[in-house]
Amino acid sequence: MARYSSKPVTISRPASEIAAKFSDFTVLNERLEQMPEERRRAIGDVEFTADTICINTPQMGQIRLKAVERNDESTVLEAEGSPLQLQLIISYKPVDETHTEVEGAIDVEIPAMIRPMVGPTLQKAADKFGELFAELA
Repeated sequence: MARYSSKPVTISRPASEIAAKFSDFTVLNERLEQMPEERRRAIGDVEFTADTICINTPQMGQIRLKAVERNDESTVLEAEGSPLQLQLIISYKPVDETHTEVEGAIDVEIPAMIRPMVGPTLQKAADKFGELFAELA
């Protein structure tokens, strides 16, 4: 399994508050709607339900990620209906009582010989997820 991780982003909220926020993804719809139009376009077509995040992309069609684990340290989502085994992990690491480091990572089962071809794209996706979740938190 290959792992692609975003750069950690420190936000001004306690880890427990962030974990609680990601316990039901529907609250993220409101936060997404409050973003400037330019930023929403950059994020793309994303829909949040209580337990899933659906992303529509021109390259890959719809990607549906379902929460399979939630705790005070991370939220783990797995791709549904994907030909590849894929997990998205959002980690929350307390820096102090009021600041948390948020990092996104993609774990994907891909053959070693195609990693050089898809690796850069997956790294960009991990970076975008990290930015998105830090912004939504």
